[in-house]
Amino acid sequence: MVFITTQSLNAEIARQQRMATEIAGEQAKISTGKKINQASDNPHDWVQISQISRRQSINAAWEGNLTFAESRATQASTNLNEINNLMTRVTELIVTSTSTADGSSGREAVAKELEGIRATVSDLLNQTDYQGTPVFDHPSAVLIPLGAGLVVEAVPTRASISENAVGTRSIDQVLEDTINAVRTGTEADRSVALQDARTALDHVIVAQSVQGVRSQRLEDIGNRLTSSSLALTERRSVLEDTDITETITKLQSKLLTLEASQLAFARINQKSLFDLF
Repeated sequence: MVFITTQSLNAEIARQQRMATEIAGEQAKISTGKKINQASDNPHDWVQISQISRRQSINAAWEGNLTFAESRATQASTNLNEINNLMTRVTELIVTSTSTADGSSGREAVAKELEGIRATVSDLLNQTDYQGTPVFDHPSAVLIPLGAGLVVEAVPTRASISENAVGTRSIDQVLEDTINAVRTGTEADRSVALQDARTALDHVIVAQSVQGVRSQRLEDIGNRLTSSSLALTERRSVLEDTDITETITKLQSKLLTLEASQLAFARINQKSLFDLF
């Protein structure tokens, strides 16, 4: 004998409603690609995902800073290379000036070219980008945060390049003295100017080497940030992403179970109390 009561009917209805909710949840996992869409889905993993998300945001900020630092470092390296080329040209011009007569048009042409080089070197040292940021930090170094407790100097200061190139004299002063030596100086003056120009060139080469070290450090930091970001992404994917094959299998199983339950429930409800005895 089968007894159907209001309580048992309500319990079956509630069970089917829960199953329908579970099915909707599985469908949401497939459509969103995420198996955890709210804290109640898995509180433990939800906390981990939240922590990873915060770490990813911090990493993204550091990566943005790194892009800025690398851009500045690249421009600084470019300017230093141009200054190197110009100072190399200065030494060539001084040698050329020794083969021209004092007061000749050839000697004056050399002096004029040196004046142009002096102006260009000054422009390169004082150049700013489209935002007004100096290519070379001035007056002090700007430290850029690229990690927890990690700050770096992306470019040298202007003074470290331009000042004390030859003793206490700046590159600009060396170039001024060179122009005077070419235009009105003696052979001995031009010999001294040549030596000073070579010393100033060595000073620029050292600055280039130091900048190369900075650029390499930025590259190493970038590699670490990339590795960290990939690890975080992979860990988050494991915790959060839907296993489509597994979820579809569960969904199909629950759909079949719900369909069978609904058919059975419908047949029972079609019977009268008399039919159940």
